[in-house]
Amino acid sequence: MSLVLYCKSYRADLKRAVRLAQSVRQFNTDNIAFHLSAPQADVALFREHLAGLGVDVIADELIVRCNPKIDQARLASLPGNLSQQIVKSEFWRLGITDSYLCLDSDAVFIRPFQRSEFLCESGLPYSVMDESHELLDAALVARKPEVLHNFFAEAKAVQGRFERAGRAYAFGPFPVLWHKAVWESLETQFLAPHAMSLLDAIVQVPQEARWYGEALLRYQAIPLMPCQPLFKVYHYAWQLDRDRHAGIDAAQLAQLYSGVIYQSAWEREMDWPREGGSWSSRLARRLRRGLGRS
Repeated sequence: MSLVLYCKSYRADLKRAVRLAQSVRQFNTDNIAFHLSAPQADVALFREHLAGLGVDVIADELIVRCNPKIDQARLASLPGNLSQQIVKSEFWRLGITDSYLCLDSDAVFIRPFQRSEFLCESGLPYSVMDESHELLDAALVARKPEVLHNFFAEAKAVQGRFERAGRAYAFGPFPVLWHKAVWESLETQFLAPHAMSLLDAIVQVPQEARWYGEALLRYQAIPLMPCQPLFKVYHYAWQLDRDRHAGIDAAQLAQLYSGVIYQSAWEREMDWPREGGSWSSRLARRLRRGLGRS
């Protein structure tokens, strides 16, 4: 297949994954195949709750076993925010597809979508890439200097590995489009010569989309066809508050974006099997939601 949808999830995000799958079923006009992976221990749970939604559920372990250079014991010892990056980035090794739209569980499509939104006429994927000025401008207005500092620090950390000077690019936010040839070029032209695995790279700098993007710029495994972010992503609560106060809703966002992502930390009522956190933190979240804040 030239393109599939792929989501890496785990049991705490089960309800979010079901919501995503329902939106895919509603809006997937080209019937693009949808694959979801979860830890082996959670596969049966996901298959039960996603039954009838056309999702192929596979085990994370099946993906990472495709790369013998990944130390399985070391991978299992990593925190989830790191290990999931490695699983996402290794999905191409299954040989299911050349390109994949890599989604997170908290994504939701808000309008019909087709392959042509994600693939050029050549059949190769667009690459999500810009200088993130929308986010950085908003951070200036909100007086959030740490947002700018973190953006440029993260960009520099990976740029430096490839000895690239110049502008700092964002290769996200998720969802992003990835092609196997770019991951292969990172493997053969950077990781192998440095006696590294992808796990080593992610542990050094946990920014999988930046590793992909900088490899694309350096080795040019596919032509670069940049595009703006595919989904409206609310990174921070103050962004969502700003749009709500401006009266911007999903119908308006659908003119520019295929979907929306609200950070899962703001939707803890969707944690599975129940809302996480202490009694006091749950109460505080409900009060914030009642006031229209995230």
